[in-house]
Amino acid sequence: MKLFFSPASPFVRKVMVCALERGIDGQIDKLGSAAHPINQDAAIKAHNPTGKVPTLVADDGMAIYDSRVICEYLDSVGAAPGLFPAAGPERWTALVLHSAADEMLDAALLARYETVARPEALRWADWHQGQITKIHTTVKAYSEEWIGHLEARLDIGTVAAAVSLGYLDFRFPDLGWRQGNDRLAVWYEGFAQRPSMKATLPVG
Repeated sequence: MKLFFSPASPFVRKVMVCALERGIDGQIDKLGSAAHPINQDAAIKAHNPTGKVPTLVADDGMAIYDSRVICEYLDSVGAAPGLFPAAGPERWTALVLHSAADEMLDAALLARYETVARPEALRWADWHQGQITKIHTTVKAYSEEWIGHLEARLDIGTVAAAVSLGYLDFRFPDLGWRQGNDRLAVWYEGFAQRPSMKATLPVG
């Protein structure tokens, strides 16, 4: 398998954490790429019309995207215990938490693009603050609604939540997400020590 890769992308990190947790990371060749919201990489677009990372090319040549689909595809490779629960309440819980984490990452990326990619004269402060508010409300939901699940399980939802908090530390170190979320902070500090998390720390 080949993965169009960016060492700073939280969505790429989520995919690689899943691969490491399932012991199949050695089956993935990471292809350096220049994904950008404006200047898109033609090599990626040859497989994914949006030009985004992560994009996975399976052994049979099939292109698979986005990160949610890639993670589920990787869950079907090999024989290790899966990160996607079987049909039933636990599956829906994990999938909803996965979605919440990805939506928070979407807000974080939009907030970052607003300040580093958009010309200063075109920036919209209220829109930027709206994205930051989504981050805060999602962290609060982790802390109040999801904490029992986070502490009890290793699944795609807990992986996605941990990666999203790691991205806040990486790109928004002054956001202070730990304040008032002590139990969540303790959970994250423990989860962040997993080899899969330590091996995928973002750079860039």
